Parts: sequence; structure tokens; C-alpha cells
Amino acid sequence: MISGVLELGDRLGPVLWQFAPTKKFDAADFGKFLELLPRASSTGRALRHVVEVRHDSFCVPEFVALLRQFDTPVVFAEHGKYPGIADVVSDFVYARLQKGNDALKTCYPPKQLDAWAQRFLAWAGGGEPDDLPRVEKTRPAKAPRDVFRLRHP
Repeated sequence: MISGVLELGDRLGPVLWQFAPTKKFDAADFGKFLELLPRASSTGRALRHVVEVRHDSFCVPEFVALLRQFDTPVVFAEHGKYPGIADVVSDFVYARLQKGNDALKTCYPPKQLDAWAQRFLAWAGGGEPDDLPRVEKTRPAKAPRDVFRLRHP
């Protein structure tokens, strides 16, 4: 898997690992998964990973602690069914906006776009939006970070 995506070179962003909605959190199992993720290619190219979980059992501090331990962010998923976890655990944030309206050219009305722009600016500036759900009550130290977003129609 990793060798094929390396053909993207400098255009390669974080590798997204998406889990089925039936996958429940098990700390030992998920910790082993994170431990096995390669952090660099055989040529030394750094690899970044992000996980997208779709079961509410992941909304626990133990999950966030594992992510922080392995420097692997969770996707903040704006979705109707799946949990939104906005805890920042790494030097980048990955958000998927999935509640857009295809009848709108921009998929979101201007007021909602403005709200998302403010959230992205907060993340990029090292802060965290106050209006998104977090598992942990404490916030990490403020540090600039990369922000990735993917709009899904």
C-alpha cells in the first residue's frame, strides 16, 4: 500500500485510515494498529496518518491519549451519523465537511462558510474552535498547525 502512494512524492498528504461504523474502540487493538503505522518510507520520506472513526465508543479520553501518544490525529467529521471529535493531538488537523447541500453552488450558505473559515483560522493559528465537540476537557498548548479539509458532496 505505502509504496504505491509514494509515487505522489511531495503531493502526498496524510494517509487517511477510515474505519467501519461497526468498529468499536478497543484500546489494546487500536494501540497496536497505531504502533504498526509506518512513520517513514524506505527512502526516509516522512509519512503522516489520520484516522476516521465512525463509532461512538471512540469518544473516550483513552482514545485521544492513544492518538496523542502516536501523533496521529482523528478526522473531525461533520456528519449526520458519525461522531465529531475535535480534539487536537498533532501538528495538523483534518476536517471532512459532509453536511453540504448540493443545491447550493458552495454547498454551504455564507453564514456557515464564515463559521468554518473561522474554525480553520483558529486551528491554523494553533488554537481550537470553541463550538466543536471535544472528548478531553483540557486543551493542548497553542502551536501553529496545518489544516486539511475535504468537502464531500
